[in-house]
Formats: sequence, structure tokens, C-alpha cells
Amino acid sequence: MFFDTHAHLNAEQYNDDLREVIDRALEEGVSRIVVVGFDRLTIEKAMELTEQYDFIYASVGWHPVDAIDMTDEDLRWIEELASHPKVVALGEMGLDYYWDKSPKEIQKEVFRKQIQLAKKVKLPIIIHNRDATADIVAILKEEGAAEVGGIMHCFSGSPETAKECVDMNFYISLGGPVTFKNAKKPKEVAEAIPLDRLLIETDCPYLAPHPYRGKRNEPSYVKLVAEQIAEIKGVSVEEVAEMTTANAKKLFGII
Repeated sequence: MFFDTHAHLNAEQYNDDLREVIDRALEEGVSRIVVVGFDRLTIEKAMELTEQYDFIYASVGWHPVDAIDMTDEDLRWIEELASHPKVVALGEMGLDYYWDKSPKEIQKEVFRKQIQLAKKVKLPIIIHNRDATADIVAILKEEGAAEVGGIMHCFSGSPETAKECVDMNFYISLGGPVTFKNAKKPKEVAEAIPLDRLLIETDCPYLAPHPYRGKRNEPSYVKLVAEQIAEIKGVSVEEVAEMTTANAKKLFGII
């Protein structure tokens, strides 16, 4: 059974057929899904989904692109939600230097505040990184994020950076890009990182795996990610499914 550790079923792309999308995931053997909320609207929707489906969990945090919009009240709200039994992580949080909405210094401040909160509430964190690897690694070290650990979401860096993150108590999560023919780094990471430190995800509706690249992604496609990792590592898909699910359950404290 597969565990999609990062999905955005709270996105408007599923407004018309969410039930069908969830049904397809169950048919493909997806047994658990973490829906990630990253601002007011998406957090509220993620929490609604956890109430509707027993196999859906939530992660709540503030996306770096929107860091400039986060208030102290928002941070207090996230802290309150952290005590909910279906909230298993904080995030996605991190740094995004690709989009130019929030100044870097504000992103860093919001990132640090969320790491500090995660340590206070004792939940792992989910890291968003775009064009900011050096600063993210530095902040994780400076803030002692290894205390709670977490996930390097949709990891696109080098095997060397992946190993550095593993040493900081983080799991490396791979999604659709590992199936792309020209995606050299994710394949190298899949080969280099031990299976007991890997997770799988879709990041749906984004980054659909081959052969659906460019189309709307959905949790049922996480099986294609597992199949690619199995091929790279020379193991069975069942072994990848079993180990990555066990890893996720351990990290998120799910029995």
C-alpha cells in the first residue's frame, strides 16, 4: 500500500471531481495521504478533508512565496491546529527564490519562526526549497531542526545535499520528476539514498509523472513514482511501497 506524503487535494483543480480522484487513489492501493495547507484557505480545506476521510491527514504551515502575508495571528492559529490529532506535520515551509513576491529576509524570518514552533509542538516539518538550497541547509542547522526532523519535499538537489539532509534527521521525498527521462539528479538521489530514508509523493495537482507529464497530477499516480524507484534500486515495487509507508508512519507518528 502506498503513502502519498504530499498532496494538494485542497486545490481548486479538484473542485469538480474530488471524490472520483480519491476513489482512483484507493483503487491503486494508496492507503494514506497527507494534504498540505500553506495559507488560510488551503489550511482550512485540508482540515475539512481530514474530517471527511479517515485516511487523510494534514500538514499546516505557511508557504515561503506568501511569507509576506503571514501575521502573528496566523502563526498562533497554526500552533492551535498543531494539537489536532490529524495534523501530523508543520509546513510546507522554507525558501523560494524563484518567485519574487516575498523578500528573502522575510522568508527567512517566517521560516525560522515555523521551525521554532515545530520544536515547541514537537512535530516534524515539510520543507519547500526552490533555488535556495544553501540558505535552507544553513537555517535548518542554525535552528536545530534535527530535533524534530522532517521531509525535504520533492527533492531536486544533489545526492551530496540529500545525504547532508539525511544527517540532519530528514527524509528525502521524491515525486513525479524522478520518472522524467531527463531528470538526472532525482534518479541519482533515488540510487544513492537508502530506502529507509526515502518517501514518495505526488505534489498533486503539480508535477505529474511520466506518462502524464504536463497534465493534472493525482494521488493514484504515486504508484508510478514507486515503480521508478524500484527499477532504479533493483527491488520490487512492493518493497518500495512497504518501506516508504513505514518511513512515513514513523515520521508522522501514525500507528
